[in-house]
Amino acid sequence: MDFVEVRVQAPRELADILVAELAEVGYDTFEDNDEGFCAYIGEGDFNSDAVAEVMSRYEGLGELGYEHRVITRQNWNAEWEKNFQPLIIADRVSVRAPFHDKPEGLEYEIVIMPRMSFGTGHHETTALMIENQLDIDHQGKRVLDMGCGTGILAIMAVHLGAAEVLAVDVEPWTVENAADNAAENNCTNIECRLGGVEVLEGEAPFDIILANINRNVLLEDMHAYAALLPQGRPILFSGFYQEDLSKIEAEAKKHALVYQSHRTKNNWVSAIFTKL
Repeated sequence: MDFVEVRVQAPRELADILVAELAEVGYDTFEDNDEGFCAYIGEGDFNSDAVAEVMSRYEGLGELGYEHRVITRQNWNAEWEKNFQPLIIADRVSVRAPFHDKPEGLEYEIVIMPRMSFGTGHHETTALMIENQLDIDHQGKRVLDMGCGTGILAIMAVHLGAAEVLAVDVEPWTVENAADNAAENNCTNIECRLGGVEVLEGEAPFDIILANINRNVLLEDMHAYAALLPQGRPILFSGFYQEDLSKIEAEAKKHALVYQSHRTKNNWVSAIFTKL
């Protein structure tokens, strides 16, 4: 399946609102840029009238424009390779592609070839999740990575000492990509599984759950995550804006998940909760 990229030009204060609006009509991946942001959706789910209707609500509130294009798998891969720059997170974690030189003097190294999957560490949510992971004891733990993308968070979990990681995503090429990246990083204890929350049925509890998806999916599936988390164990959420944290916290409370802390960057959030 190919993607449609909707490139929106909007001031920052309006961009945040538009991201929330587009999320309501099916867009689940967003990338900020200097002009506004890009929103992505599967080509089969793209509806130009729905985008036009959302944008029309905010005409006259600022300099606003948008355009869209179809990104084929081949072009997507070429775009990532062309634009993917090495990254250092929290002065401790190197994230690079196989064709980049290895940096020296860092505690952890993650090698990622993203292909069509999201999650290189460059987006605020991924970097924030890794920063939060660095504060959590993974040693010997069983970890769930929901919405695994490239597998970067699962790989980070193994580097931090996790004994076993289940990485789950709804897109077949993403699961393949995560498995390839796990192998590239010598992470033999990562299982990559295709599906959504339904594939967790019958699973044993997890010591740590990582869920970097989007607000709507988190709210819908949180009950299933909570059911697999023992008392006192952490769950990390990301993929939403700061103004949505109260919604996430309210839903979490229904499932005995208690807010602990959060990090923000450019209004994106990664929050840590624990099970009562």
